[in-house]
Amino acid sequence: MVRIIDIYVCMIVCICNRITESEVRKAARCGAASPEAAYACQGCNVQCGCCLDFAQDVIDEELGKAKHLRLVTARAA
Repeated sequence: MVRIIDIYVCMIVCICNRITESEVRKAARCGAASPEAAYACQGCNVQCGCCLDFAQDVIDEELGKAKHLRLVTARAA
């Protein structure tokens, strides 16, 4: 039997508060634009701060503000 796990449900974003990626995404959909606001939705505060960059990336992605990289290629002269 193969067990399929939804990575968004179980991926831990904040180990101090045990906040999952799905909880951060849900908070973003409810209006949280920062990790601090998303954590407050869970009744928590930022502790060590190691998770803030990743949490912000998740929020930005959920709100459609994902950082898009532009591929730049050099042309032969």
